[in-house]
Amino acid sequence: MTAPATTESPYTTDTTAVTAVATLPAEEPATAPKALYVYGISPAGIRTPRSAGVDGAPVRLVSESGLCAAVSDAPPRLRPRRRDLQAHQAVLDDMAAQGPVLPMRFAVLSPRTDALLSQLRADATHLTEQLESVRGCVELNVKGTVVPGHFADLVRRDDQLRTLALRTRRRPDYEANVRLGEAIALGVRREARRAAREVIDRLAPLAVRTVQGTTDDEQVLSASFLLRSGDEARFREAVAERARACGDRLSLSVTGPLPCYSFVDPRPATPAGR
Repeated sequence: MTAPATTESPYTTDTTAVTAVATLPAEEPATAPKALYVYGISPAGIRTPRSAGVDGAPVRLVSESGLCAAVSDAPPRLRPRRRDLQAHQAVLDDMAAQGPVLPMRFAVLSPRTDALLSQLRADATHLTEQLESVRGCVELNVKGTVVPGHFADLVRRDDQLRTLALRTRRRPDYEANVRLGEAIALGVRREARRAAREVIDRLAPLAVRTVQGTTDDEQVLSASFLLRSGDEARFREAVAERARACGDRLSLSVTGPLPCYSFVDPRPATPAGR
């Protein structure tokens, strides 16, 4: 449902939405419907979040078909400023404290209230199922970065590296040192990736669902875990245990609890052929 804010789609996302709102003509009639900034969707009946929204706007609820969306008037210019990112998160925290929530990412807009209500009505079954799938759950994200300092032990355990190190020591030159350095760096990353797989293998059984994110040569682990709220402490203990076990290869960090961004899709899949 990603589309320019001038269409009937209620969920306009990211930079497309920002441009559409930021470039409204100066002569736009004062009576034209205002675009809405959408924070998240919850079951109907929650209290209106007390936190101020993006750009300090008051937050309100719009309800339809047993669902409600927390919204505010979209600002004339929308930028990912720290205070607005924090405001977005604060509204979601208020909603999550009352029950399950389908969080929208920053800068999701709906062109008009009637379009949003229409979409809530059309997607009510799917959205309700999504809400039930995260009821009583939180998201924790675990990241792992390479620890570069264990190369001496790595050289002792790796026959090829040991041979290359001995050869470089006997005939030291610039190219030999470069080759040795590159080989060690590759080995360190390989060991860190192996440790990352061990972390996933140990943590995934504790979660309801697991989603792995993008990685690179330095951050070799990025995974989000959907947990029952009561399992959070046990999960953190398991992360700490893995941090002790692989701390010479992989530095672990945990972020959360977070709204369940990685485990919900507010838009139903489009059937094949449409």
